[in-house]
Amino acid sequence: MPHTASRGPGRPPAAKAADTRERILRAAREVFSELGYDAATFQAIAVRADLTRPAINHYFTNKRALYTELVEQTNARVAKVGAERARTAPTLVDRLGCYIASTIQADDQDRSAAAFLVTSVLESQRHPELRQGNNDSLENSRAFVTWAVREAIDAGELATGTDVRALVEMLVAVLWGMGFYAGFVGDNGDMKNVTTALRSLLEQRLWTLAPGRGGNAALA
Repeated sequence: MPHTASRGPGRPPAAKAADTRERILRAAREVFSELGYDAATFQAIAVRADLTRPAINHYFTNKRALYTELVEQTNARVAKVGAERARTAPTLVDRLGCYIASTIQADDQDRSAAAFLVTSVLESQRHPELRQGNNDSLENSRAFVTWAVREAIDAGELATGTDVRALVEMLVAVLWGMGFYAGFVGDNGDMKNVTTALRSLLEQRLWTLAPGRGGNAALA
């Protein structure tokens, strides 16, 4: 027998509409991350939220509207907050670390935020119509990293001849790889350890010259 929601229509009358909406969004974030946009259904979201399908339809007229609000909400709570905090950090490594840490903090009890951000990038490639301009997670992260790299060059942290585009794309790849790890692979403790190791690597605290090999370096 398929699992169905155990509650009657909606939530108890005393519950605030905002709480129910948030409950739906959290369930939808998990379902979209696990099943993808095409396979996700209101019924699956209703079951995950322990609500009825009519309760979902009361707040969202269709899947596209629900997905759009979810992208906006997750970007606002995670990516945009991370970028704002990172802009106050003094160095490139500090800025990248702060940006990553914001994802960890937002995801402390729930890995679905990082997972959803990663899958939203994949969905925007499959479905260009889902791209949302100011809420394009990939482009926003690329814009932030480009700013951080140029600031580092101006501050003398990086060589003036640095290939900005190549470095930005490499760092974007690292950030989104860590987002995938945070959302689907490691737990919160693992993610903190990985972030610490990345910081040490970028600060060249893991490198040591191999004896007799001049400029060649090896990991300590």
